[in-house]
Amino acid sequence: MNVLELIGNTPLVEAKRMDAGPCRLFLKLEHHNPGGSIKDRIARSMIEDAEREGKIRPGSLIVEATAGNTGLGLALVAALEGYRLLIVVPDKMSQEKIFHLRAMGAQIVMTRSDVTKGHPEYYQDRAAEIARTTPGAYYINQFANPANPRAHEESTGPEIWAQMHHDVDAVVAGVGTGGTITGLSRFFAHASPETDIVLADPAGSVLTSYIKTGKVASDVGSWLVEGIGEDFIPPVCDLSRVKKAYSIPDAEAFEVLRKLLKTEGIMAGTSSGTLIAAALRYCREQTQPRRVVTLVC
Repeated sequence: MNVLELIGNTPLVEAKRMDAGPCRLFLKLEHHNPGGSIKDRIARSMIEDAEREGKIRPGSLIVEATAGNTGLGLALVAALEGYRLLIVVPDKMSQEKIFHLRAMGAQIVMTRSDVTKGHPEYYQDRAAEIARTTPGAYYINQFANPANPRAHEESTGPEIWAQMHHDVDAVVAGVGTGGTITGLSRFFAHASPETDIVLADPAGSVLTSYIKTGKVASDVGSWLVEGIGEDFIPPVCDLSRVKKAYSIPDAEAFEVLRKLLKTEGIMAGTSSGTLIAAALRYCREQTQPRRVVTLVC
């Protein structure tokens, strides 16, 4: 066995000491993946898909834009499978993650976090340009790569379904690329169509207003939470089955993180705080007991 075989099959626990109203709240502990996040799943899926299609071979340069943990997942898989990796990150990404990426052999290109899509210094546009102008480079592009949601449709969703003994009333997820919520939506559309798909979104992101109005707002805010929230709808993201969306301020997400550590003994990152805060809001609004699942990303 190598470390890549440890990706997936993460534990699921019940949060028994947080106020979930009449509901039971369960947490899928994705930080137990070997690279420390749920993004290990899509990193392996996207690289294996590119290998099958002949887009990369050992020694190839993989280029990606990431504001969260996808870079760490790609660095893990690339290091073990013999690929070079260049990661373009916005300057709000934590220094710990940048140090970690460099330690794993990734080349880092830093760009601005105060610009939006279409600007040459926007991290996704910069990554696409680097890949386009670098001979032999492959832009893996998690935002438009179908292997991203497929990883969750084929692994994360079935795992939750089995661990919950085929009894899931709601699943709460965020959107960075939209791969997680899209893959889970597709799985539950077949396995349990009555399961609610709920969006957790940082305040300032355009996604909550899109769910409520069907339009992408032009006034994009800013947020401190890493890895989720968007100023556009990513190509891979399908929100058609999302029943409800919650806009969570940074302060609420951070407070939930502190409470999670003190009451449940679980150390989590900021995107997880947003997801759990939204899940708690959903739970407390219910009038009947429901079984709700969210992710420690």
